[in-house]
Amino acid sequence: MKIKTGIVGVSGYTGLELVKILTQHPIFEITALCATEACSDITLLHPSLKRIITQPILEARIEQIAKECELVFLALPHQKAMEYVKALTAKNIKIVDLSADYRLLAKTYEEYYCTHLDRENLKNAVYGLPEYNRNAIKNANLIANPGCYPAASLLAILPFIPYLDSTQTLYIDAKSGVSGAGKKLTQTSHFVTINENLFAYSPITHRHCPEINEQIKKISNMNFKTLFVPHLIPITRGMLVSIYAKLKEEINPLEILQQHYAQEFFIRISKNCVQIKNVAGTHFCDIYAKCDGQDLFINSSIDNLLRGASSQAVANANLMFDLDEKLGLPQIAYIP
Repeated sequence: MKIKTGIVGVSGYTGLELVKILTQHPIFEITALCATEACSDITLLHPSLKRIITQPILEARIEQIAKECELVFLALPHQKAMEYVKALTAKNIKIVDLSADYRLLAKTYEEYYCTHLDRENLKNAVYGLPEYNRNAIKNANLIANPGCYPAASLLAILPFIPYLDSTQTLYIDAKSGVSGAGKKLTQTSHFVTINENLFAYSPITHRHCPEINEQIKKISNMNFKTLFVPHLIPITRGMLVSIYAKLKEEINPLEILQQHYAQEFFIRISKNCVQIKNVAGTHFCDIYAKCDGQDLFINSSIDNLLRGASSQAVANANLMFDLDEKLGLPQIAYIP
C-alpha cells in the first residue's frame, strides 16, 4: 500500500526536512512537490538531495494537488496555508498544516496574526501533539502541527500541572537555532549578527505564548499566567527550554516524568540537564526536572526542524492513516 503524498512549500527548511523523511518512508509516496515558483528539478533548489530524489517542483495549484494526492503537508507561512486548507478539505484530502493558521482559537489568532478566513475548518482542526491528542489525531482530517517552542514547552510542563501552584507565573526561557527563523534573511539572522552572539527577541509578547496557554487550558482545564522569552543562539538546529515554576507540595519530579511518559517511545527522561546535541536530527524530546522545596526547574530539548515541525508532521500523518506512529521517524542524533 502506498499513500500519494504532496508537500506544498517545499522550498523552505521544513519542506526540505519533510522530503528527507518521506523519501525513506515505506508508505507515504511523494507524488507532488509544490512551491510558489516551479523548478525543473528539486536538486537545483536543494543540492543535498542529489541522487536521493529527482522530481520537478510544480507551481502550487489546488486542482493539480487534489488529483495527485491523498495527503498534503502544508509548509507555508501563516495566512497562506488557510487558502489551501479551505480548498483541499472540500476535496477530502487529509492535511497536516505546519503553519499557525489552525493552532489557536479564532479570537486569539486574530489578535496575534491576522483575520482568519476559514473559521469552519478551524473548529475541526486537531492540535497535533500525539502524547495528549493521539485518539483525536487518528480520527482527524486536518491537523494543526504544533509550533516548535510550544511543543518543547508543553511536553515539559504538562506532567507537572496537577502539582503546580496556579496562582504563580510559569517562566519559560527558550533558546532556538537560527533555522527556526526560516530562510528569509533578516537583520537578526544575518551571519554577522548571530555569529558568536545570543539575544532575546519578542519577550513576553511572542506569538507562541498564547499557543502554550491555550493548550495547557485545553489539556488540563487549568489556567496559568505564562511569561515566555525566546532567544536566538548561533547554531543551525536544535532547541533548549528551561522552565521555572512553583509547586503546591514537594514531589519527586523524575519519578513523575517516568510514570507519566512510561509508554511514550519518543520521550526520554534524563537524569541530568538535557543537551541539544543528543536530540539534533531526531524526533526525540529529552526532559529533565529537579526541585528544591517548592521551586521546580524543568529542562527540555528537541530538534526545532523535526520534533518542532517536520517529523512531528509525519508522526501525525502516520496516526491519521492508522500506521505505526514511529514509521519513518529519525532516531539517530546528528552531531556536527
